[in-house]
Amino acid sequence: MGVWDKTYQYWLMKAEPDVYPVEQWKKDKATFWDGVRNYTARNFMRDKMKKGQGMFFYYSGGKPSGIAGVGEIAREGYPDHTAFDPKDVHFDEKSDPAKPTWYMVDVKFVKACKQVIPLDFLKKVPGLKNMALFKYSRLSVQPVTDEEWKIINRLIDSQ
Repeated sequence: MGVWDKTYQYWLMKAEPDVYPVEQWKKDKATFWDGVRNYTARNFMRDKMKKGQGMFFYYSGGKPSGIAGVGEIAREGYPDHTAFDPKDVHFDEKSDPAKPTWYMVDVKFVKACKQVIPLDFLKKVPGLKNMALFKYSRLSVQPVTDEEWKIINRLIDSQ
């Protein structure tokens, strides 16, 4: 069984802070997580994510990059409608509504971090050294283990 075959209860999902900031998510209360165009990340959203599971909102490309908030999966995987819209930046002409290639989930806001927990700091935290975030840095949706979830939530709560 490979790392991707395990059952996970928690996730880390990346967004650019200038595209969708955590403050907007807080106002929206929930949003769909569209535009993922990586097959591994798609498979997680389509096959593994379940309603009620926890997720970290991660700023990629931010100054600093890091964890900005906490949420939960509000709706399980369903076809990403942006793949079918020629006017959308995430349009994929090969994606067929009858047999969708790309999927998304809805995520509900739970809380924002008082300040972003930077990637450089996370790398130094005991218990996080094997985190998928450090091994698969380009993957926009990735699993988080139970222990990692607990450690990072303690960091957030202690802010």
